[in-house]
Amino acid sequence: MRRFSILLFVAFIFASPALAVNPDEVLDNPVLEERARDISSKLRCLVCQNQSIDASDAALAKDLRVLVRERLTAGDTDNQIFDYVVDRYGEFVLLQPKMGTHTLVLWFMPIVVLLAGIGIFIVKLRNRNVTKTASLSDEENELILKALKNDE
Repeated sequence: MRRFSILLFVAFIFASPALAVNPDEVLDNPVLEERARDISSKLRCLVCQNQSIDASDAALAKDLRVLVRERLTAGDTDNQIFDYVVDRYGEFVLLQPKMGTHTLVLWFMPIVVLLAGIGIFIVKLRNRNVTKTASLSDEENELILKALKNDE
């Protein structure tokens, strides 16, 4: 069992990621193919949603990969291709959304949450060392004194 675990561990370490680009999609021009791969790695698969179209096996991802390659062979620049895809599918298709007023919350919320967490941690750390003692009212003090006198 131990050998099997070690073998499985080694297989996971040295396994290369399987990309979903099919051989029939690959362009003959290596420069264009590299650009296509770069663009495809920055576009979100609308079916898988947390995968690029370069790594997705979904039919829509294949269609988008083919579209990117068609636009490249037609002579479009990378920005023109991104604009074309965003016009049709919305900005959600970008794995890294553009900075804008409508995405400020998306970009700055992690920083706000981190700072709030640090603030809460500091407040809890300070309050952890403080021991609170409850004070007794005058009536309670008198009752305790009477009880002590009665014990004597």
